[in-house]
Amino acid sequence: MRRTRSLLAGLALTAGLLTGAGAGAPPATATPAAPVAPAPSYTWRNVRIDGGGFVPGIVFNRSEKNLVYARTDIGGAYRWNQATSSWTPLLDAVDWDHWGHTGVVGLASDSVDPDKVYAAVGTYTNDWDPGNGAVLRSADRGATWQRADLPFKLGGNMPGRGMGERLAVDPHDNRILYLGTPSGNGLWRSTDSGATWAKVSSFTNPGNHQQDPTDTSGYDSDEQGVVWITFDESTGTAGSATRTVYAGVGDKDNAVYRSTDAGATWSRLPGQPTGLLAHKGVLDAENGYLYLAYSDTAGPYDGAKGKVWRYATATGTWTDISPVAEADTSHGFSGLTVDRQHPGTVMVSGYSSWWPDTQIFRSTDSGGSWTKAWDYTSYPNRANRYTMDVSSVPWLTWGANPAPPEQTPKLGWMTEALEIDPFDSNRMMYGTGATVYGTQDLGKWDTGTPFTIRPMVQGLEETAVLDLASPPSGAPLISALGDIGGFRHTDLTKVPSMMFTGPNFTSTTSVDFAETEPDTVVRAGHLDGGPRVAFSADNGATWRAGQEPAGVTGGGTVAASADGGRFVWSPDGTGVHTGTGGAWTASTGIPAGATVESDRVDPLTFYGFAAGTFYASADGGATFTARATGLPAKGNVRFKAVPGRKGDIWLSGGAPDGAYGLWHSTDGGATFTRVAGIEQADTVGFGKAAPGAAYPALYSSARIGGVRGVFRSTDAGASWVRINDDAHQWGWTGGAITGDPRVFGRVYVSTNGRGIVYGDTAEQGGTDPVPAACKVTYRITHQWQGGFQAEVTLTNTSGTAWTGWTVRWTQPAGQRVTQAWNATVTQSGAEVTATHLAYNATLPPGGSTGFGFNGSWTGTNPPPTAATCVPGT
Repeated sequence: MRRTRSLLAGLALTAGLLTGAGAGAPPATATPAAPVAPAPSYTWRNVRIDGGGFVPGIVFNRSEKNLVYARTDIGGAYRWNQATSSWTPLLDAVDWDHWGHTGVVGLASDSVDPDKVYAAVGTYTNDWDPGNGAVLRSADRGATWQRADLPFKLGGNMPGRGMGERLAVDPHDNRILYLGTPSGNGLWRSTDSGATWAKVSSFTNPGNHQQDPTDTSGYDSDEQGVVWITFDESTGTAGSATRTVYAGVGDKDNAVYRSTDAGATWSRLPGQPTGLLAHKGVLDAENGYLYLAYSDTAGPYDGAKGKVWRYATATGTWTDISPVAEADTSHGFSGLTVDRQHPGTVMVSGYSSWWPDTQIFRSTDSGGSWTKAWDYTSYPNRANRYTMDVSSVPWLTWGANPAPPEQTPKLGWMTEALEIDPFDSNRMMYGTGATVYGTQDLGKWDTGTPFTIRPMVQGLEETAVLDLASPPSGAPLISALGDIGGFRHTDLTKVPSMMFTGPNFTSTTSVDFAETEPDTVVRAGHLDGGPRVAFSADNGATWRAGQEPAGVTGGGTVAASADGGRFVWSPDGTGVHTGTGGAWTASTGIPAGATVESDRVDPLTFYGFAAGTFYASADGGATFTARATGLPAKGNVRFKAVPGRKGDIWLSGGAPDGAYGLWHSTDGGATFTRVAGIEQADTVGFGKAAPGAAYPALYSSARIGGVRGVFRSTDAGASWVRINDDAHQWGWTGGAITGDPRVFGRVYVSTNGRGIVYGDTAEQGGTDPVPAACKVTYRITHQWQGGFQAEVTLTNTSGTAWTGWTVRWTQPAGQRVTQAWNATVTQSGAEVTATHLAYNATLPPGGSTGFGFNGSWTGTNPPPTAATCVPGT
């Protein structure tokens, strides 16, 4: 129920995101260079929250049943897995330097060749995102991608991102694609299946609408541009370009254009309505109607007025078919869909109706008459055509108990994505600001029998993660999240029943626990009107709101003493304060806005950092003294004290044009030594020590040896190993990281839009290895001098279906893989990794699949002694 969505998270993280390129400055003082060890095998999963962010686009393929995609504003793209009723993430390979490509502004699924899918990516069009946009193309349903860079930016998290789709494939000649762009860049076209792009010079209106022309940041003052493209498939034949194409433009006086010569020339559609923006344009070629949903703003948060129009393509007749008279609306219209099995059935959403709820309208006579998803009986009482079942994602009630006419859970908000399955009139999906909802019995709408709406969001994880804590007892993970506050996870594989409540922050910015009394937890965050700090005495299960000093405007950072008897808070808007959970007293000797943390042994010792200077307090935060200087003065800097070791501190952060890396202090911050060999580091965290080691395992999102990744050290920073791989990068991971103090090797990684990712390893000595879920056989089928052919078969021996798989083995005698089929096979040294293709990714319990390869050998050609298989990757 948040209007801020990921805009808030994006703004809050801007400074950190911009530190992602370039090399760090050389250290003034450093230990010997840190070598990088061979990588262990890690399995990566999401901590389950299910949703948590805005889904502005849902795309059904028009020629293959159950092929569905979803796009998010900051969290990448997903493909629906019908066998498991879940979503598979498709853009986890986006790297640090291209973090903006996790924002998806348009998505297109090819109806001629369903294996092909396209995504227009880029997060911001202003300088918050330093990189240009791109169009990604895939020939294997998003398993792998190629990128065509554009000479301008795209805005997956900008105003107008729910309009669309901005990207479209010609349904007759799939070599042709169109892309509508913002910022005055106009309409672009590809004639080689997305490999290259050129501006359509004959399309002369790039749009002129700005949400707020006075906004100097460039966010609300950007022009939405060309916002959708729709083909009239009745005007073409297979193999030749579709003749008639429609395009929507962010221009209230000239919103709809048409080409009747396959895009050679364009003209304003005559007789069209003016004064509003056309968010969507959906064409029913069978009946010859172009439907248009209009709003007075670009959305997705706002919109006070709107209309729905129908254009008859044969006669040029315009008809106002608005479900509600404009004078009676307080919202615009956007989510728009036609039932392809029964084209006279049309649905549209009042996307910007925040109170008391969103509204969805349905017509079975091409807009001649409409019914509503809900209506008043006698105000404020409502009659709903539906029932809501959120038992699979219970936090969607927000713990609310609203007064009528509001209800919980809500039908939704920001409902700009609304689609009826083109193969099944009973199935509908729609996106909201927090989830994907859907129904399998939509046909009941017209019979007066209640149909059931449920979350259809499993696997789609779209939270921006601001802080993480893993206590030594109690819940293994406590999180601070943008827009939905945060959660206490007692089981990483299950959706929690509720986010933090009492109070329920819009975003939680900081969370901490008392090291020796982990039932004591404190969190701080954003909330209109306060309070912005909360305390728990039961490990985060329940909370009480705290007091706050005058001047507080936001959460800032907060720290709990080692014994839980005292807290230090550095909120936005005022200075650092200390207290015992009641009233606060201003600290001295430390600047406002400093980041604060506690020593994990001494309950009276707290630390702070601001503008390159480290501070320490020995009296519970009452007074601070400046200690080390010369630390990074630019960029985001994060530091943590090591559990069980007084005065042992690690500090990470910086900026490419200044000091940037990882520093270590063992004297309470009086001096720091830079860890050489670590070119950049943005987070640092600790986990259970490796078997036989006395020092906790260290984790960092860093760049070492020219490689960006998630790294681990088990020898107090002397050597490091990258534990993620190129397929698991998740864009920007500079928010927070922590190991698990109870499970060696387990690490929790923050993302800006892909939720909380955690990794586990099956290394010897691990206390929580990934359970065996498959059987692998390796067989040499042919062999000749210097060469051989082998076959690998894997069987799902678990009790659940897989949505992907990876097989790894070590070639024992220097053999090299030269060619492979039925899998993507790569080799690094002796280590071989094989991953599924799109068509063989899903395996039911007991199911088997296989792949083969050719290889070379010298001397001997023995088979591997063992192979491992990891499902779900």
